Parts: sequence; structure tokens; C-alpha cells
Amino acid sequence: MLNMSMPLHELIGFVAGFGTTFAAMPDLISMLKRRSCEGMNPTMAAIMGTFQIVWVYYGVLVESRPVIVWNTIAVGINFLVVGAYFYFSCSGPRHGQVVNGSHSSEGPKSSPPR
Repeated sequence: MLNMSMPLHELIGFVAGFGTTFAAMPDLISMLKRRSCEGMNPTMAAIMGTFQIVWVYYGVLVESRPVIVWNTIAVGINFLVVGAYFYFSCSGPRHGQVVNGSHSSEGPKSSPPR
């Protein structure tokens, strides 16, 4: 049977970790919806993900489940942000420009001479 009893300090750790773990989700969701990395900088996510690996190791050393769980999830999220950034920055334009309501990959058309 599953033991649902948990010390109060671990419960508080899980609640506190929830908020900080998902802090990078809005950036990831925004990039995926727009299919663009415009306005994004992957440096913060890369730094956070790197140091969260250290937090996971620390959690193992002190046997803290909240530290291990939340930082493992956060590492994944932050590296997904970095991966999405490089995917969208390296993929180039996916569609032609919209010019006067029609799609064109040739750029704007000049007006005919009068």
C-alpha cells in the first residue's frame, strides 16, 4: 500500500518547488505557439538548467525528495527551452511572406508603371 504520510518540511518543499520549477514554461509555450524564437535568449535557461543539475546532486546527498524531483523536472524544462530556441533559430523561415493578403516567397512586388 502507498504510504501517504510525509513530513511537513517535505510537503512545504514540494509546494515551494512547484512554482519555481515551472517558471520557464511560459517561454517554452510561447516559442512553441509562435514557432519562433524571436525575442528569446537561451542563456538564462542554459545557466539555470546547468546549476539545477547540481541541485539534483545536492538533493541526493541530503536525501531530499522535493529537491531531487523538482530540480530534475526543471532541468528538463530548461533544456527544452534551449533546444526549442536553437531549433527555431536554425530552421529559418518556414513560410513565404504575406504580401497584400497572398503568400509570396519572392518578397514585395512593385507596382506596374503608369
